[in-house]
Amino acid sequence: MAAEEYIVEMTDIDKSFPAVHAVDGGQFNLKKGEIHSLIGENGAGKSTMMKMLYGLYEPDGGTIRIRGKEMTHLNPGIAIGEGIGMVHQEFMLVNELTVLENVILGFEPRKGVTIDFDESRKRISKYIDTYHMDIQPDKRINQISVGEAQRVEIIKTLYRGAEVLILDEPTAVLTPQECEQLFVILKGLRDSGKSIVFISHKLNEVMEISDRITVMRQGKYIRTVNKEDTDTKQLAKMMVGREVFLNIEKAKSKIGKPILEVKDLWTSGEKELSKIRGVSFQVRAGEIVGIAGVDGNGQSELVEAIAGLRRVEKGSILLDGTDITNYSPRKAREAGLTHIPEDRNLRGLNRSLSIEDNLIAWKFQTKPYASGIVRRKKEVRGFAEKLIKRFDIRPAEPEVITQSLSGGNAQKIVVAREVDADGKLLIASQPSRGVDIGAIESIRKILNEVKRQGKGILLVSADLEEVLALSDTIIVMYEGKIRGIVDSEEAGTDNVGMMMLGESPENHDKEVS
Repeated sequence: MAAEEYIVEMTDIDKSFPAVHAVDGGQFNLKKGEIHSLIGENGAGKSTMMKMLYGLYEPDGGTIRIRGKEMTHLNPGIAIGEGIGMVHQEFMLVNELTVLENVILGFEPRKGVTIDFDESRKRISKYIDTYHMDIQPDKRINQISVGEAQRVEIIKTLYRGAEVLILDEPTAVLTPQECEQLFVILKGLRDSGKSIVFISHKLNEVMEISDRITVMRQGKYIRTVNKEDTDTKQLAKMMVGREVFLNIEKAKSKIGKPILEVKDLWTSGEKELSKIRGVSFQVRAGEIVGIAGVDGNGQSELVEAIAGLRRVEKGSILLDGTDITNYSPRKAREAGLTHIPEDRNLRGLNRSLSIEDNLIAWKFQTKPYASGIVRRKKEVRGFAEKLIKRFDIRPAEPEVITQSLSGGNAQKIVVAREVDADGKLLIASQPSRGVDIGAIESIRKILNEVKRQGKGILLVSADLEEVLALSDTIIVMYEGKIRGIVDSEEAGTDNVGMMMLGESPENHDKEVS
């Protein structure tokens, strides 16, 4: 294709940050009326590339052309003026305002000195009807679902005149049904002549939605392929540089006695819909119990209550027969609970400390790593080196500050520390959130090994595929309650996804005791 036929061309792009060469010779182009996926591991440079196209970063070298015109000093205002729109992972919406108010914010049509709400409503309704968005303009953002909020973000970009839409990990927090609806919308946008950049690490979705796919690895351009000329296995190998096996066979183990028993649990919540109300379930030795649900339906509050981070208002939590209700986090840990928190930066790591310091965090005052108040550096270093090797943490240098690590390697530090603690119950909350495909493979193998050792695992993940792949029993939460409990043999994206939306398909629910 001749260069002038591309709506976007990015050639020999270079971008460095302190201590990180984020993009080295990046290449990307986009045709009018196509969906072009950009994939790669964490730190591959894909989001950095698109942030340069949107004007959030300025490249250190290379050329960006939009409709053949070279762009020398892009910023978001100029990018929007050139028809470039970006939907970020974290939605940029004001919860207290309505859908309509969010869409027109900063771009309000005027009738004299007042806002012309009738005109804006007509324009927004046209987008809703044309692309089957299924949104009510007068609802406040805090009254709508995550999927609806994402559609609002898409309408915002269209309202501002976007011909190119960049979507950064758009399915990360959607149910399977919401993903299907999003794909219908994106295909409709493509068919109407819009051009879409789809950033994702979910290769099955990439294969479903893409016309072309560009792969990046370690900041470098690897290859661009047509969808029909590749498959998920080839894409994964290009991303990681080796064979990757995400469909790890579910570990077999002997199911034992109850390790965790949650009985009629009630807690406060960050919002009304996430309060825990009368939840009861158990996790047995040698079993992975997965909790599925759209973010914000009480999963975080449930984990915090079990781990001693949120006060229980009513009910009880038993760990291997010991009542740990309202224990402090340290006391719960001493009773045998280990915890991979959902936000590794907030609760899992001190990013200003070294790999070594974070690995030893729960043992630094104990023998043989300390003698009184004196730290025994040799023993600490040996301990850190052992875990670094066992869990393949990179770089394999204990003194490196954690702040400089990729998301996947930072997560491996948390996983290594909690698994090595050898507790009775491991809570794995969003264990692969924000990590690349190679780290996902590694973490899934580790969880299977913990299960083989006869430990109980409570797995909480917004990634339904992960829950289905690892769990023996699946609990679906909706608005702070258990919607259903399903054996893994009976669970699929359809029935579990419907329960995640608050529905209870016949013949799939089990009675919740």
